Amino acid sequence: MEINRPDVLAEVTAAFARYEEALVTNDVDSLDALFRGADYTIRYGGGENLYGFDEIKAFRAGRSPAGLDRTLSRTVITTFGADFATAMTLFHRTPGRIGRQSQTWVRFPEGWQVVAAHVSQIDAPAA
Repeated sequence: MEINRPDVLAEVTAAFARYEEALVTNDVDSLDALFRGADYTIRYGGGENLYGFDEIKAFRAGRSPAGLDRTLSRTVITTFGADFATAMTLFHRTPGRIGRQSQTWVRFPEGWQVVAAHVSQIDAPAA
């Protein structure tokens, strides 16, 4: 299995960038398109556990568009073969807190989609 094949890595990096842009602009249609529309898709959020695309879609539709701006750091995208990847990043939105986001991406005939995601925050380490 080839890890981080350049063409596949470029594709997933572009999909990840589309996701981030859709997230901070609250482009719900794009966010929905980037998550797999299936019962097995899971998103654990900061205050919710969402099982299946219908729960994820309902959460996105009801989420406030305020305060979604953030900056990313230490983003690591790793591809495994041509059809599977993970994306991990830290995000910074709330002073004194560090957000963590992990995503599992799979290539389907429709393109790259997230099948599992986890978002959480922790206290920032003391300087």
